[in-house]
Amino acid sequence: MITDTHCHLASHKFPADEIPQLIDRAQEAGVHRMITLATSLEDFPSNLQLAEQYDSIYCCLGIHPCDVHETPDSYLAELKVHAQHAKCVAIGETGLDYFHPAPDGWTEADYHQRQRDFLTSHFELAAELGLNIVIHTRDKSGDQSFRDALAIYRLYAHKVRAVFHCFLGPWQRGEAVVELGGVLSYTGIATFKKSTDVLDAAVQTPAGAIMVETDAPYLAPVPHRGKRNEPSYTQHTAEHIAKARGESLESFAEHSEKCAKEFFKLA
Repeated sequence: MITDTHCHLASHKFPADEIPQLIDRAQEAGVHRMITLATSLEDFPSNLQLAEQYDSIYCCLGIHPCDVHETPDSYLAELKVHAQHAKCVAIGETGLDYFHPAPDGWTEADYHQRQRDFLTSHFELAAELGLNIVIHTRDKSGDQSFRDALAIYRLYAHKVRAVFHCFLGPWQRGEAVVELGGVLSYTGIATFKKSTDVLDAAVQTPAGAIMVETDAPYLAPVPHRGKRNEPSYTQHTAEHIAKARGESLESFAEHSEKCAKEFFKLA
């Protein structure tokens, strides 16, 4: 059994009446648990509702870096209240995104600084509540968002564990995360033929610091690439990574599942 450690089940691409079928398909594929991520204040109720409705669904709550400009400064109080829900298992998705241009009325410098401020506040809240944190980084070129996020993580690594989700490599970056006690989570990109940095990093990530995810409805793995992704497809990514690591699927599932349970503090 394995966990889809990062998906977006409240997305409009997943009609509410289809969720039971999504869960059934996941269970049949050996994916027994799903972590659904909220990315804005408006997302909180729908993700919490899914977690309340289905035993196999848990949630994380946070503000995505691409939403910081539309989020009021008072957001943290609301996040704190909702994050104390019994089925909220981490803070996030948060992080830094330097890929998308600054929105109208914002300079790049101000937009990126607000993202860094939000990420710092998310870390502070995670530390206060005893939760871990889910980080997104993305750059148009280079790795500045990763380096900035890592620098902020370094300030809190003694009390909060971070997962860098949808990790794209190379291993040198991943190694820096693991050295801080962090986790790397891999999507279906690891199955893409040309994504050699991703698969190489997954091969080198030690047991205890590696998880798998779909990021559904995005990034479907081979053989479903280009289609809507869903939690059942986690198994394809796990199989591909396990084979590249020279492990049986059972062995990989066992230690990645243990990592997920420890990171999200699941019983």
